[in-house]
Amino acid sequence: MYDTLLVPTDGSEAAMDAAKHAYSLGERYDAAVHVLAVVEQSESASIVGQGDEKLETLQEDGTEATQKIIEEGLSRDIEAIGAVKVGDPDRVILDYAAEHNVDMIIMSTHGRSGVGRFLMGSITEQVIRGGEIPVLAIQR
Repeated sequence: MYDTLLVPTDGSEAAMDAAKHAYSLGERYDAAVHVLAVVEQSESASIVGQGDEKLETLQEDGTEATQKIIEEGLSRDIEAIGAVKVGDPDRVILDYAAEHNVDMIIMSTHGRSGVGRFLMGSITEQVIRGGEIPVLAIQR
């Protein structure tokens, strides 16, 4: 049923919770789990003039976030693959999922509602609305 799963991560505990669900599905269906960190386009745009050091730092943070989740998968004998990309998170997540034939995206949501959700936006909601791939949203 599922061959390839995707877990976007921002390095938070909520993302780790989503990864645990992904690994549970990965064990059940013998599926590979891709872990994706996105360096937000707005953050990388703000580093213009500051050199490549800031971008490298953000990418290193993304690599660290993905590695933490990958180690969990490998300890469970699950194929785990990590990537770090730069761009608008929802678009990068959906593009990555399409490029890698992902069967399901498992991601966290912080459960904001009302004004908080309006002001902050929700990457999870944008992924759900913007794609055709099933999304399992784990509320923390």
